[in-house]
Amino acid sequence: MVEEMNQEMAEMKSFSEGDIVSGKVTKVEDKVAYVNVGYKVDGVVPISELSSLHIEKADEVVSVDDELELKVIKVTDEEVVLSKRAVQAEKAWEDLQKKFETGEVFEAVVADVVKGGLVVDVGVRGFIPASLVERHFVEDFSDYKGKTLRLKIVELDKENNKLILSQRAVLDKEVEVQKKKAIENLQPGQVVEGTVQRLTDFGAFIDVGGIDGLVHISQMAHHRVNSPSEVLSEGEKVKVKVLSVDVESSRISLSIKDTQPGPWEEAAKELENGDVLEGTVKRLVAFGAFVEVKPGVEGLVHISQIANRHIGTPSEVLNEGETVKVKVLDINIAEKRISLSIREILEAEEKAEIPTKDYQRDEETSGFSLGDVIGEQLKKYK
Repeated sequence: MVEEMNQEMAEMKSFSEGDIVSGKVTKVEDKVAYVNVGYKVDGVVPISELSSLHIEKADEVVSVDDELELKVIKVTDEEVVLSKRAVQAEKAWEDLQKKFETGEVFEAVVADVVKGGLVVDVGVRGFIPASLVERHFVEDFSDYKGKTLRLKIVELDKENNKLILSQRAVLDKEVEVQKKKAIENLQPGQVVEGTVQRLTDFGAFIDVGGIDGLVHISQMAHHRVNSPSEVLSEGEKVKVKVLSVDVESSRISLSIKDTQPGPWEEAAKELENGDVLEGTVKRLVAFGAFVEVKPGVEGLVHISQIANRHIGTPSEVLNEGETVKVKVLDINIAEKRISLSIREILEAEEKAEIPTKDYQRDEETSGFSLGDVIGEQLKKYK
């Protein structure tokens, strides 16, 4: 009996800290697992050495008859303490270092949701900060437990057992690739459909196949637009024309205006010579006044056609912003020119105000003729 005990003690002492041994799980309790490593006394694996993550019970990660590779972390006269976590970590750090250097994307299941982010088990404990989970803000991560995420390593520190992972880095890269493909497929002059993403004071950003292009406020309509919200809403589908593409800076200039019929094309359908219209005086120049008769369509009232009298300057009778009636004298759509007249309207109105009289010959109204008068005078000399 004593010899057997001495033999047993000798075998236990043959272990050295740091040795890697293999064994089969013989018993699992709440806070410990026992493993037969080929000797009479089973090795002990405390719950803290079973997993890189916090667990409540040993049977969450091991079962009886599981074959395990373990590291000897302590040897005493009474027991051999083993670690499953240490072996996994050693292998994991080596593999993770390679992934970190190459930027490899790998998958991991979310093991826990903690304050500030998510935890995964990749042989060691990996942490994903909340800001690195998605490209958008996530308020509640409770449904992420058990989800498989695609991850990249953004920080690795083996000495301090620190591993920071990111899914957002993977998603950002994919978006960049998608943007590059999208921008390479766009050519100036193309007309494509897009979705309004954001409105700003100076224009609107339109998503055209995964990349945003800018429609400057001056390219939103043929008429003057004071605010993009006057003509567009976020989420709205619109047709846009590609004006320019800068692949290096990923900048795209777009136009909505160029996809719509121009005001002059509309004017060609609606206006004819002789039409009388109301318009707004937009500009006064030395030789006349420009009057807007339709949104984006201005015609010239030459100084000679402003009044029914001679004037030295248009400002003698007109003010910018004033509403006036004009008559269309001539239309040249090809050259985008319309000749207008205010004078002809004034003259027509003056004629309309003069009453029409039925002038008759004197002899018809008085009953006397010039001959009658002369005849009466000659009688006096007889």
